[in-house]
Amino acid sequence: MADVRTALAEIVGGEHVLSGDAVPPDYAGDESLGVAGVRPDAVVRPADAGQVAAVLRVAAEHGTPVTARGSGTGLSGAAVPRPGGLVVSFERMNRILEIDADGQVAVVQPGVTLAELDQATAAKGLVYPVFPGEGGASIGGTVATNAGGMHAVKEGVTRHHVLGLEAVLPTGEVIRTGGRYVKTSTGYDLTQLIVGSEGTLALVTEVTLRLRPRLPHTAGVLAPFPGTDAVTAAVPRLTGGGLDPLVLEYVDVLAMAAITQNAGLDLGVPQEVRDAAGAYLLVVLENRSADRLDEDVQVLGEQLADLGAADVYVLQGDPLRKLITAREGAFWAARASGANAIVDAVVPRTALSRFFAAVPEIAGRHGALIGGCGHAGDGNVHLSVFQPDAGALAELMDELLAAAVELGGTISGEHGIGREKIRHFLALEDPAKVELMRRIKRSFDPDGILNPGVLFG
Repeated sequence: MADVRTALAEIVGGEHVLSGDAVPPDYAGDESLGVAGVRPDAVVRPADAGQVAAVLRVAAEHGTPVTARGSGTGLSGAAVPRPGGLVVSFERMNRILEIDADGQVAVVQPGVTLAELDQATAAKGLVYPVFPGEGGASIGGTVATNAGGMHAVKEGVTRHHVLGLEAVLPTGEVIRTGGRYVKTSTGYDLTQLIVGSEGTLALVTEVTLRLRPRLPHTAGVLAPFPGTDAVTAAVPRLTGGGLDPLVLEYVDVLAMAAITQNAGLDLGVPQEVRDAAGAYLLVVLENRSADRLDEDVQVLGEQLADLGAADVYVLQGDPLRKLITAREGAFWAARASGANAIVDAVVPRTALSRFFAAVPEIAGRHGALIGGCGHAGDGNVHLSVFQPDAGALAELMDELLAAAVELGGTISGEHGIGREKIRHFLALEDPAKVELMRRIKRSFDPDGILNPGVLFG
């Protein structure tokens, strides 16, 4: 590794190569609950694509495993390096290169955070609409995991907004994919192949993103329901009701108590209503016109009442922002409460009721407590699992994820496979598809240096 460190210092400068005890603990991993951190032998902080290419050529020459790192906010262990490995940190590549207001496009480096991009686009009356719940997440990290979030019911996920990439292959070749256009029928779509590949195919050094106009008026409605059956029955009616919600979230009573307590938030829901509630729906609408938004909120309230809501509570301004922030912090509330695992399964919206019916049965068989919230509008279920016994937890997770797959879903909607879900991925995915993915991996990365151990073990 000494030869590698010397070569890296010649590329990026000695002050941008960290090794040994000089490597801070944060570089050992991400926020995964199930994957222990591993301190890398070295961290390198390149400044541009040329330096990234040179770093990868050195790694390939020495057979050194490479893990890309943005902000380290991932939840699947994809940013945990291999022993003896090298972390390529994009913290210096953090510039917004351009915001083209007329073309509704942003060009950014991978170290730019969602919060930084949101501030810059707001000044132009535009928005990058992917909000996975962590403003400190880097654009590069969200591209690597194809991050989603609460706005996915209306806006889709990261891959729907990535128009093009600059990326460095593990051979040191720099490629550009896509561009400032919204459609193409020209060969394989390499942009979409790299999005969601969790750093196993190439290192992204520049991203071209589609933006949209930022609508000025937003309102939310919180509706308590007697249970998850009523909530899941309401979801397809709301998504097909013509109002096009920006956010359509379910929160069970356990999760609602945790996130409001964690945030010190009082929603003004009377105690007797809270006592009778089994779950909540949070629906957010946006519009260019305040009057039209008021009309939509009125219609939404009537729809929710017809669907069995005990009451409806309209939230705007600061109360709505606080609830959204609290919901975004659900992972931290679960972690603070001692959760042992977080489920990120996704099922068809029409199968939500059957999945939720299976959850308490599975929890009961394994002596666990399970609660949560999630993106009901797109079928992405986030559950916090409390079962400290490792054996029982493993069996429970096997059953939960298998149940999602049996219902036509999959084991991860937005967090990725990383290192945490490899066993489930290999057990539940079509073997022919897995082998095809392995062949794609070997084609991009014949020496297997990029994030080895992620996806395939």
